[in-house]
Amino acid sequence: MTLDRFYPIFDGPDWLVRMLPLGMKLVQLRVKDADEADLRTRVARAQAVCRAHGAVLVVNDHWRIAMDEGCDWVHLGQEDLDTADLPAIRRAGLKLGISTHDHAELDRALSLAPDYVALGPVYPTILKKMKWERQGLERVTEWKRLIGDLPLVAIGGMSVERAAGAFEAGADIVSAVTDITLNDDPEGRLRRWIEATR
Repeated sequence: MTLDRFYPIFDGPDWLVRMLPLGMKLVQLRVKDADEADLRTRVARAQAVCRAHGAVLVVNDHWRIAMDEGCDWVHLGQEDLDTADLPAIRRAGLKLGISTHDHAELDRALSLAPDYVALGPVYPTILKKMKWERQGLERVTEWKRLIGDLPLVAIGGMSVERAAGAFEAGADIVSAVTDITLNDDPEGRLRRWIEATR
């Protein structure tokens, strides 16, 4: 399956209800502060909305719930890899995306045969405090050379205006969070993303 080149990340299904009708085909649900019952409700609703619109849902972190709810994709950060049951994830048929920030993490990710690799932050990001400096487009090019045909996701400080440079550097997919959710016109911004990446 070929993943869409545009990969927005949202923190709840309400965003998906608003945005999926505009033409998104790949989306990540990233929920940080919620109890398990709330998480299950959000993942189940997000999955239903994505299925209704023919979109791919990637669940961040919560692989057990993703398995239980019949999701197709899970995204794990390096810390999540420490506790995830990767054989169970694979047995369930879940496809796997993995975050990377340096060569050691990339080596670890590639040893696990992921379905895509994410590199970030390409640019400075306001989303969360990170110990890594901005990676830059040169690192995007290096990562693509190292991973070959595996899809490469560029994330961190990405905007519509920066997307073309990321693609030229070697990214297959560009991911955005705050460029959409903090915009005064999220729907308009999303439409611009879709135009810029199709």
